[in-house]
Amino acid sequence: MAHFQTATALVRRGDGTVFDTELDPQWTIGTKLHGGYLLAVLAKAAAEVSSHPHLTAISGSFSVAPEPGPAVVEVEVLREGRGLTQLRARLSQHGTPCTEALITQGVLSDGDAWWSGVDPVEIPPEQDCLPVPADGGGGFRLGLMDVVEQRIDPAAAGFAVGQPSRKGVISSWLRLADGTDWDPVSLLVALDPVPPISYDLGIAGWAPTVQFTAYLRGIPAPGPVRVRMRVGEIGGDRMDEVAELWDEKNRLIGQATQIAAVRVP
Repeated sequence: MAHFQTATALVRRGDGTVFDTELDPQWTIGTKLHGGYLLAVLAKAAAEVSSHPHLTAISGSFSVAPEPGPAVVEVEVLREGRGLTQLRARLSQHGTPCTEALITQGVLSDGDAWWSGVDPVEIPPEQDCLPVPADGGGGFRLGLMDVVEQRIDPAAAGFAVGQPSRKGVISSWLRLADGTDWDPVSLLVALDPVPPISYDLGIAGWAPTVQFTAYLRGIPAPGPVRVRMRVGEIGGDRMDEVAELWDEKNRLIGQATQIAAVRVP
């Protein structure tokens, strides 16, 4: 099993802002590396450069899908203030830019929100939800499910037997399979869960992320997290996916929006 910390490990070149990394083949959907995992590698590099400890926002674009194996991350500090550091990070492979992100580092707390208008997702207990297998069928493998334990609300799992709910919502429990607790960086993986929301609308197939933006709201409590993924609109071979994430204390600790490609029937 590729532990998250090992799979996102970096080796700094001297005292500069360039890092070498080894992209791990287990953090994949089919043959493609998971988008949240790639952004987590960039976020870890940014944290090494910033004087502020916590990832608070990231917006990434995916231009070329990198392969598992050696890659290079370059970080540029755009502005460093008293409360925030703003950075740009780029992941390249064989001299080709693959993923680039604007990143904000700050200081997060483990306290409750002053006010919230977002109701926590309500799903059955973790043990009553359905595990997502690593074997996706038809020779399609979800390597990510060897390193992340995800259990889907049975009410949203009808797509697996050809009976999607067509509500455009999938909710799940998630844990890191290595037993470690979530942190603001690893939450990027949880904010990009599988399957794509298009499955619940009866649209099968890969839905590659084009652009992904996430906000981290707090330090998660130990234990699993719950994510609600929903879609606003599908058209023009594009769809949006909105994810909201709660910890064991029922606190909203992460939000994300992405635009993804989808092949509409």
